[in-house]
Amino acid sequence: MPDVYANITAADPRTQERLVAAMELRAAEQRQREILETYLAWLELPRNARVLEVGCGSGAITRVLAGQPSVAEIVAIDPSPVFLAKARELAAQHAHVTFREGDARALDLEDGAFDVAIAHTCLTHVPGPEQVLRELFRVLKAGGSLAVFDGDYASTTLACSDHDPLQTCADAAMAALVHDRWLARRLPSLAKAAGFEIIRFDGHAYLQTVEPGYLLTLVDRGADALAGGGTIGRELAEALKAEARRRVEAGGFYGSIVFASLIARKPS
Repeated sequence: MPDVYANITAADPRTQERLVAAMELRAAEQRQREILETYLAWLELPRNARVLEVGCGSGAITRVLAGQPSVAEIVAIDPSPVFLAKARELAAQHAHVTFREGDARALDLEDGAFDVAIAHTCLTHVPGPEQVLRELFRVLKAGGSLAVFDGDYASTTLACSDHDPLQTCADAAMAALVHDRWLARRLPSLAKAAGFEIIRFDGHAYLQTVEPGYLLTLVDRGADALAGGGTIGRELAEALKAEARRRVEAGGFYGSIVFASLIARKPS
């Protein structure tokens, strides 16, 4: 099951709309907001900063960046016209934000044009993340800052015991939604190879138990992927979804993903 994001323009509009809903749900959660606030605080945003965001999706992170007082302009790029249409709608009040359709591996942007570049949950979906990092290095000014945030999706778990059937949903969801679930562990070496100086590399725990809105979407998407691929029948897929919700009601649901943030700089 290939990562749907890796070839997002080929996905049907309904699938893309479902992904938009999941992006917005995750971005709105308190723990995700806390993590975003934490790693953005480590990022040096100069006064009147010109910021580039690649893989902006529905623009949830773009809107947070647009609220930063030191940000003068944001260019946000994504390959999906469906994502961009929603992003423009949700960020309509931010006149200093421009959304463009494009591929982060081949940016139609000038060298040294930006003070800051951000890739938030983007690189794990891209075949050839090295190309993205080289492009971000190129378009940054000397001394410019890079922030990369992504999931260590190999850590994704919904299991509460050995052979827990919900872990099968987690594994299937990651196979369907992530191109390289191990990429976060290689971020420092990839950034160094692109020419960046590493400032810091940190991990962030993301855990849901009582109100697991986003991780329930992983149960559902994993179960649907298993049924769609013929691994299980539709009846079992629905039973797995029901089991996840039974655990929520019983106070026994557990799900977690470790995320990683990297702050780096283009040498002066």
